[in-house]
Amino acid sequence: MSDAIYDVVIIGAGPAGIQAAIHATRKKTDVLLLGRIENSAIYWAHVENYACISGVTNGKDLLEAGMSQLESFGTDMRPDDVLKIAQGEDELFTLELESGDAVTSRTIIFAMGVSKNKLSVPGEKELGGMGVSYCVDCDANFYRGDTVMVVGNQSAAIDGALTLLDYAAKVYLVAEELQGSEAMLTKLHASAVELHSGEWVQEITGQGKVEEVLLKSGKKIKADGVFIELGSKGALELATQVGVMLDTE
Repeated sequence: MSDAIYDVVIIGAGPAGIQAAIHATRKKTDVLLLGRIENSAIYWAHVENYACISGVTNGKDLLEAGMSQLESFGTDMRPDDVLKIAQGEDELFTLELESGDAVTSRTIIFAMGVSKNKLSVPGEKELGGMGVSYCVDCDANFYRGDTVMVVGNQSAAIDGALTLLDYAAKVYLVAEELQGSEAMLTKLHASAVELHSGEWVQEITGQGKVEEVLLKSGKKIKADGVFIELGSKGALELATQVGVMLDTE
């Protein structure tokens, strides 16, 4: 855990997070930007008609230029996902990172966007709110003693599966290609989570609620809930940990 206390921690390395970091750093505050530019929705996009940019560029170049600006300003940057946030009696925020480190800040700016990645498989939309969830931190308590599945390859999925062990009787994690810090992967492999690596969800079925999940291998797994955690944790999951209520619409 770092002994430094940042004035501002910005979560999200897309255009909004980079712009916020530029402004905050130029105000002579101690700033830490957390996130990976490749997780930004604009990273793979062709960009045109973007303010102050002429012609067509690509998102990767745009974001790398922003990160170079921050480096020249002396902004601290870490390609780390945030797993949990807590606020102490001193009103300082402690952020637990996927690397196993923790950082402390007086202020947090959420700049991760609001849309949730979907699996786009049969049954996902139909059973939304009836066993299909996109937020472990929001809905884990509804699955005490149940069997649940988490789907995803990155830190949010790993942390979600580990969190659900405190609630559910059985936890599966389905991942095509599992990615995460060494600390997270060690914790996962030492846990009771049943990992199905090299797999993916083909269909979610059930009558009025989730009952079974069909994997691409043809294997069928009984489950009461499916948590779709694609990418890193979003603003909704993290903000609710410190009592911030967001309008999910």
